[in-house]
Amino acid sequence: MKRRFYILAIGEALSVFALCCALSACRLQQTKSTPTIVFSHVPAENSESTDQEHILAGRVTGARPGQRIVLYARTEGRWGVQPYPAEPFTRIDIDSDGRWACSTQLGSYYAALLVEAGYKVPELTESLPAVGPGVAALAIVNDRGTADVLPPPKTINFSGYEWALSSGFIYRAGSRNFFDPGNVWTDPKGALHLRISGSQGKWTAAEVKLTRSLGYGTYRFQVRDISRLEPSAVLTLVSWDGVGTEQNRSELDIELSRWGDFSHENAGYVVQPYYIPANVVRFRIPTGVVTHSFHWEPGQVTFATAAGSGGPGVPLVKQHVFTSGVPAAGSESVRISLYVFDKGPVPLKNGDEVVIEKFEYLP
Repeated sequence: MKRRFYILAIGEALSVFALCCALSACRLQQTKSTPTIVFSHVPAENSESTDQEHILAGRVTGARPGQRIVLYARTEGRWGVQPYPAEPFTRIDIDSDGRWACSTQLGSYYAALLVEAGYKVPELTESLPAVGPGVAALAIVNDRGTADVLPPPKTINFSGYEWALSSGFIYRAGSRNFFDPGNVWTDPKGALHLRISGSQGKWTAAEVKLTRSLGYGTYRFQVRDISRLEPSAVLTLVSWDGVGTEQNRSELDIELSRWGDFSHENAGYVVQPYYIPANVVRFRIPTGVVTHSFHWEPGQVTFATAAGSGGPGVPLVKQHVFTSGVPAAGSESVRISLYVFDKGPVPLKNGDEVVIEKFEYLP
């Protein structure tokens, strides 16, 4: 009889213990529940309201003490922090059930991030960070107030690398261009074609971006004859970081353009920012296939241009070494862009097409 009593007592104790564990697990699950962000007010991009009425507002649930909201508006292909770079955080009002509100510039999309204390906020970025270390939640909405997910960019394979195709309105060299993935393709021999198509005032441009960063090393671009390139067409072979401002995006440029003026030389090397005279070298390139390259190492970058494939023994058309203002390698990637410069005296008339026969990288 005593043995049966002990068994019943142990069974009851185990049941109570199991119930306590279940309740603790439930409380733990509630404590660690995934936070969510919703928008309650979104201004339309084409809104004619005053700046004071451009308000983003919403609510966050499941936020922990110390976490804050960071808001972005997307314009011209980049996300800009709101309301100002100097004020990147939006306060969560705990007393009103996690609500938040902030003034904003108008955009085609808006994003809200729930971030941890100490999170370093990029002022400008081409892509938003994923949920993970430092970012507890993310929500994106379009300017119609509908929750949205931006589709991944289309990609193309060229010279053994994967490249993302730019799309939509983006500023390049102070000119607003519309980039159309339909202006990019590879031919049966594997060469990359970029085209400016359309008509006066309605041009569409082309751009590809390497989907990974390569860092220090030698970059080579073999380009077919561009001697007939219109003065206001611009071909750039660039390495730069999509995160950061114009002053700190680690940009190295090979620029092939007359910048809207027949009298200008048709090529140049640039270490940004371009407005420092010592950062720019201009020259002329000959007709026919030309190979452009830059060898990038800590504190120094050597640009070179050679006729043809640029192999051993081929005389250089131009070479220049920069040792001042050379950026350090980081998260930059290579871009090949063909677009319209609309600020020169000679406007684009007929569109253009260029062919990049080969891209090479040597670490």
